[in-house]
Parts: sequence; structure tokens; C-alpha cells
Amino acid sequence: MKILHTSDWHIGRTFHGHSTLEHLRVVLHALVAVVVERQVDVVVVAGDIFDSATPAAESYRVLTEALRGIRDAGATVIMTSGNHDSATRLGFQSEFAQLAGIHILTRPEQHSEPITISDAHGPVHFYGIPYLEPSLVRHLYPDHELRSHTQVLTFAMRRIRADAAGRGGRSVGGRSVVLSHCFAVDVAAPTDTSEASDVERDITAGGLDFVPMSTFDGPDYVALGHIHGRAKLSDRVRYSGAPLHYSFSEAHKPRGAWLVELGAPDATALSDPALSDPALPDPTLPDPALPDATLSDPALSTAALSSVEWIDLPVPRRLSVITGTLDDLVSDPSYAAYEGDWVSAILTDRVRPMDGMRRLQQRFPHCVLLEHRPVVTATATRTYAARVKSKSDNEIIGGFLEYVRNGVGPTEFERTLISDALSDQRARDSVA
Repeated sequence: MKILHTSDWHIGRTFHGHSTLEHLRVVLHALVAVVVERQVDVVVVAGDIFDSATPAAESYRVLTEALRGIRDAGATVIMTSGNHDSATRLGFQSEFAQLAGIHILTRPEQHSEPITISDAHGPVHFYGIPYLEPSLVRHLYPDHELRSHTQVLTFAMRRIRADAAGRGGRSVGGRSVVLSHCFAVDVAAPTDTSEASDVERDITAGGLDFVPMSTFDGPDYVALGHIHGRAKLSDRVRYSGAPLHYSFSEAHKPRGAWLVELGAPDATALSDPALSDPALPDPTLPDPALPDATLSDPALSTAALSSVEWIDLPVPRRLSVITGTLDDLVSDPSYAAYEGDWVSAILTDRVRPMDGMRRLQQRFPHCVLLEHRPVVTATATRTYAARVKSKSDNEIIGGFLEYVRNGVGPTEFERTLISDALSDQRARDSVA
């Protein structure tokens, strides 16, 4: 069975005030083309379908177009709600959608109710864990302490493993795939929370507690969402990242999806130590250098997980950070390659230029950020009282301009303006 793992579509998100809907349409159209070309059986979307709990009408149209394209290509869709989604709105009429092969899992109790799809090797059970906010779900299970995301997901995975075991295990009852929207890291779960450090007790990312990767032991593949860059926690636990760049901090991270292929079930593969990876990246760090070709591992040959391949998706408009003086940025031919990009400009002029953004946008129409970071920074060695002692009003104002403009004092024209203004003020004071 071929599974395309994607997440964090964030339909409706803006980029520095600019709509991203048309760019997302391009990427989702390319994703549909991958489904057709690679004969994908199932597309899983691990949360944050929308960027807002109250999506605009056009955002629903973008989602509808993508789902229609995937279904027309012959693949089943399984998606879960994320922390950005309104579970109620996303899940509206989901019972009717599933009749068309689109399974939208948003209710807390659905985490242990798998969507079962069969291939030549038997059934595959897809367990979709909607985003479970502890404060909103703990009342559903009063006999369990559910105060953190680790506790909630540990509880959910325990029920999932029990359900899978009740179906006869991997060799008899089929293989399993889990979708979850969380911040998972490759750390051990603390056995005694009273001895946990402050870091273990109170670390969050995007409002989500860190969850140990060991929480997801058991399934053949775990499709994670929430982190916007791809990450491999182990061969079978991965983040796909978002399909678009939504921040300049993500500019270096590739955009795409994981193509996962499940083979015949193997009862010996559960918790197989051979599947551990001694050098797994921390998803809080920049995306590791992964080859764009098939990422194969000999250990996978003994598990139901046959192969995992990274599939690149198009980047409709690159994100670039350019640095230099304003005059260089607007005139130097070497910056021509960035004229069609989203641009964040860092100006190194000693004095912040007047009307810098307007001049930049004349060459870079999609420049959305401007930061003044002068190469030379003037430092004050005397106190304010010492600087103004025995100074005239003209000299005090000139000194102020020099101070706030990184060591550059008033121009001749500005000196004339200052003198005129002070003369007018003295005239008014004398009349009063």
C-alpha cells in the first residue's frame, strides 16, 4: 500500500499581509499529480488543515478542490484536526464525506476507531488522533489523569495498541498507521514526574507540550504534524512539514511529502531494535541534509514498512533574505535573482535610509520585511549631562540627531531648519 504523508496545510494563512491561497493551490495541484503518477492509495493529512478556527469561504473552496482532485485520482483521504482547526467546523458533515472516501477525524473518541483499508497483504488500520487539548478532553475520561499532552497521547496510544491487539495483532489483524498532531521528540518519558526537571515538566512549542517519541511505539508508521519542517525521528516516525513556507525562518527547509510503502505484515517487527536510529535529528533544529531520492534502510526489509521516499513539491515563490546597503540592493545586478522572491531585506547603511521600503519594492515587488542593522555602530562614552553641559540649543539638538542616527549629525539644510525653529521660539518667548 502506498501512503502519501502530508500535514499543516494552513489553508487561509497570510504571509505578511499577503494571501497564500493561490500558491497553496499550485502546491496542492502538484500533490494531486504525485498521487496520480505514483498511484498512491491513501493520502493522510496530520492536522492544521486550516490556519484559523473560522476559515473564510475561499479557504473551503481550496480544500474542496484538493479533496476532489485526490479522490478523482483514486486515493482515499484521511485527515485529522490540529490545534489551529475548529474540530466542529472541520468535522461538519464528516459522516457524509466518509461515504465518498474522505475520512475527517475530529472527535476525541475517534482516536481508537480505525479506518480500515485493505490491499493484497490484508488490512491496514489507520488511527487518526485529533488534536487533544488536555483541558477539553479530561472530563471524557475521569478515571485517568490527563493533564499534559504526554499523558493524553500515552492514554490514546494505549487504547490504540489495545484495539490493534484485539484484532489479532500485526500478523493476523493487519498493519497499523497512526496520525497525530503534536510536538514529538526523541527523549525518554519520565517515569516519576515528581523528579522531573523544570524542562521536562514545562517545555512547549507552539502551545504544545513535548511528547516522547516512545509514546508512539507499536504502529508500522506514525504520520506526525505540527512541525513545519520535515523531520525523521525514526524510520517509522516522521514529520512531513508544511507544503508552503510560512516564515523566513523556514526558508532553508524543503517542501514536500513522504511517500510511504507498506508491504506484508511481519509479527516480529513490533518494537524491533533494528529500527532504531542512533543519529536522529531534533525537530527543533534546522532541517537535516536528507537526499531527495529514496531514503532506504536495510532494517526496513524486516518490517511491514517497505520504503519511505521524500517527494519534493514546488515552491511557488522562494523566500530570500538579502543584506547590504540600500543603494547596493536597488542597483547591484547580482541581486537580480531575488526580484521575484519574497524578500526580507537587512540594510547595513550607517543611517537608516528614508523611504527604504518604497525604494526596495520598486525592484523587489514582494519585499515584505525591512530591518536596519548597521555595520558600524556608534557608542556613547559620556553621560547625557556631560554631553549637554555648556552646549547651545543648536548643539544639543545636533548632538541628539547624531546620537539617534548612529553618529551622523545634522546636514547643512537641517542646521538651517533648527536655527530657524529656535529663532521663532525665542521670538515668541520674548513677546510672552
